[in-house]
Amino acid sequence: MKISNRAERIEPFYVLEVAKAASAMAREVANSSMPMIFLNIGEPDFTAPPLVQEAAARAIHNGTTQYTQATGLEALRERISSWYATRFGVQVPARRIVITAGASAALQLACLALIDSGDEILMPDPSYPCNRHFVSAADGKAVLIPTSAQERFQLSAAKVDAAWGSKTRGVLLASPSNPTGTSIHPDELRRIHEVVSRRNGITLVDEIYLGLSYDATYGRTALALDDQVISINSFSKYFSMTGWRLGWMVVPDALVSVVERLAQNLFICPSTVAQHAALACFEPESIAEYERRSAEFKARRDFFIPALNAMGLEVPVMPDGAFYAWADCTQACKKLGEKVGDGTPINGSWDFAFELMKQAHVAVTPGRDFGTADTQRFVRFSTANSMAQLRESAARLQALLA
Repeated sequence: MKISNRAERIEPFYVLEVAKAASAMAREVANSSMPMIFLNIGEPDFTAPPLVQEAAARAIHNGTTQYTQATGLEALRERISSWYATRFGVQVPARRIVITAGASAALQLACLALIDSGDEILMPDPSYPCNRHFVSAADGKAVLIPTSAQERFQLSAAKVDAAWGSKTRGVLLASPSNPTGTSIHPDELRRIHEVVSRRNGITLVDEIYLGLSYDATYGRTALALDDQVISINSFSKYFSMTGWRLGWMVVPDALVSVVERLAQNLFICPSTVAQHAALACFEPESIAEYERRSAEFKARRDFFIPALNAMGLEVPVMPDGAFYAWADCTQACKKLGEKVGDGTPINGSWDFAFELMKQAHVAVTPGRDFGTADTQRFVRFSTANSMAQLRESAARLQALLA
């Protein structure tokens, strides 16, 4: 059977490949004194709050489970519009909001609507691997631009301007970012958008962690710039609905009918039950719970990042959002090589991650998924786990690397 060139271009999602290995090892140590702790998957340990669960059960009980329109429930689009106004002070008309089958579907729809074969999209290195594969699946090419800690691992207007070529179609940014948890400063984001707009390009911003911003300087939506920015968002992270597969996108007026036409053909509609449940996300009781959880995520960050730094797993930029730690494991590889090997440093973050699994029973994600610019030096920790698990993980790592 001949496999398409498109499918052949898509690399494995190594985050999940490592997760499979960690799960297999976890079964082996399940009854030991050190069961596996999973700090490798970016998933909140919180589930949907009570009102959301009750709304889903009510929708099923009442039989409100049939197709909605492809762009989603009008009531949900209105709720999201109101959330932008109250949370960010930005007016986003409901007509520009399209509900999708997760942020993944939103990114796929955006790429299919805007990218032609051979078009290039500029992205930071490191960045979330699936985003570049959405570009590739639309027959475009993701151009990864190396970034540094001094740049918060984000693109700058100067780098976008310098990298822009005859085939460049636009930029795909993420703020806050996975894997670094860093955001683009609003002033720099404005300058990037000005560069893109002068070239008649696309500014596409993944904002799925926007609700989990811990610094008022950065916790602003790119939609404040103008009505030509395309924003991708999700109910998975801030709203704790990962498996419900529900997201949304905000697009310019001219793009709504195009995205709707694609969504009709590719997805019919997002999950109806998930949409009815999501209406309850915006009730005051639910928002209060989400804010409590956000404060807990911040407390976890504030404990875990200094703990990593103290043991030689340096996090060069303090995350201002999301729930990740992008840690340089260079010194830790040397320490671990001296302790468990023949004195030769562990060869990069891939081998280091597997040694942590074997020696400390802590699963982390090596950097190879997220780009090629020095990513072999980094591992990504998820701090979405409970404080008790983070404390235990820190103790195990400290003991191993001492």
